[in-house]
Amino acid sequence: MDFSYLKHFLSFLSLALVQVFVLNHITLFGVASPLLYIFFVLKMRRNYPRWAIIVESFVLGLLMDTFQNTPGVAACSMTLLGMIQPPLLDLFVTRELPEDARPSAAVLGWLKFFYYAGISTIIYCLAFFTLELFAFFNWMQWLDRVLGSTVLTLLLVMLLELAQKKKE
Repeated sequence: MDFSYLKHFLSFLSLALVQVFVLNHITLFGVASPLLYIFFVLKMRRNYPRWAIIVESFVLGLLMDTFQNTPGVAACSMTLLGMIQPPLLDLFVTRELPEDARPSAAVLGWLKFFYYAGISTIIYCLAFFTLELFAFFNWMQWLDRVLGSTVLTLLLVMLLELAQKKKE
């Protein structure tokens, strides 16, 4: 029996619950917010249908919008991340890997996974905070939030990846 769909759903649910009940209440220095739910999109396997990535990203973003009081901001940003995930992943995957490879530090290597996660995180944070502020009036606050949240989210993504590696 294949439990991959159940694991996929439990991953979706657990990241959403951790974000809503724990991470939404954390803000470092008044600017940096951890946005760990993007880890769900980062870990989508290589040959996963593109339409499914986009739909699942949108649904997760919509769920986050509901609890973060950011109407449409997370949904739009997650949809963007879902759209760029397959071509971005292809930049870091070698041809020898199987078509259904799941991106991880063990598969890509720590440096390639760090670059993949880092680029994805900065693109997501740029989209999210640009849409949230909807103006460049206070561009220093915008830049602080983008950089702070990117660093904090990337740190949590790498720690979660390390924890998953230790579990295996």
